Amino acid sequence: QVQLVESGGGLVQAGGSLRLSCAASGRTFRNLVMGWFRQAPGKEREFVAAINWSGSSTLYADSVKGRFTISRDNAKNTVHLQMNSLKPEDTAVYYCAAPSGAIYITTIQPGGYDYWGRGTQVTVSS
Repeated sequence: QVQLVESGGGLVQAGGSLRLSCAASGRTFRNLVMGWFRQAPGKEREFVAAINWSGSSTLYADSVKGRFTISRDNAKNTVHLQMNSLKPEDTAVYYCAAPSGAIYITTIQPGGYDYWGRGTQVTVSS
């Protein structure tokens, strides 16, 4: 059974940092794109960042570019999201996502991913 488990969320003041982690089990995703999405109350789930299988290529939403960094450790089947200079508008539930097969890193629609974690809450106070 495939599981993605996020951790690292919490409450932080504006300008602060958090590091999210996603641990995958049940299968390996080392040869696949992995992504992070987020969903704020009353809003649709939106793309945040994605990373290719080797970590050599990354893609970010314009809203987080320059502040967030996605990385992965294939030996540990984990993906991370380092979030710096956090803003109140970053407040959301953050989800780790993985496809069941090969996808382009430019796949930013949630429907392009097949496996999802339960999410971790990130709250940024002003």
